[in-house]
Order: sequence, then C-alpha cells, then structure tokens
Amino acid sequence: MNVKILYFSELGANLREEMSGARWLLMSSKDILSATGALMFAELDGILIGVDHREEEIIPGLWQRAVHLMLVSEQIDADEFAKKSGITKVIANDTGNLEDYTW
Repeated sequence: MNVKILYFSELGANLREEMSGARWLLMSSKDILSATGALMFAELDGILIGVDHREEEIIPGLWQRAVHLMLVSEQIDADEFAKKSGITKVIANDTGNLEDYTW
C-alpha cells in the first residue's frame, strides 16, 4: 500500500485540493503559525498531522489537538509530554525523520 505523505512547506494556495487523498501532512514547528487552514482541512478530511518540533521551544496551544505524531528532542521525556499534550505518538529522537514513524 502506497501512503500519500505531503509536506506543508510544499503546498500552494489551494490547500484542500492539494491535500485530497493524503494520509499524512508533515510540517516543522516553524510552520504551525501559518498552518491553521491546513490543520482545519486535515481534521475535516481525516488526514493525520506530524510535526517535527526539535527546532523550537514547545508552546502549548490548540494546534496540539490536531497533531497525531510529534518528533521532539531527546532532552524531552516523550511519554510524559504525550500524556500532558494528548498527542497520540511523541518520539524523542535527535536524528530521525518524521517519515520514519508514520503509520
């Protein structure tokens, strides 16, 4: 089975059309502030969201409700963060990629 994975940084102006049929939408922590529309469409269309959040301090917000997979620095206790945030799968790994953990 071929899973369609999209990257927020590569999407154009017609988000919903471009996201059609995707299983995953992956983004960096720097994309979160400009990804509100994509997060909304992902939730409506059943697309899973993955965020690489190793580059910046994690500031909790409503965006976390849409996230299914988050990659964090090894300095963070992934299990504890998952419990607090409600994110399905939190991985602490300084060298891996989000794609390594998608399902």
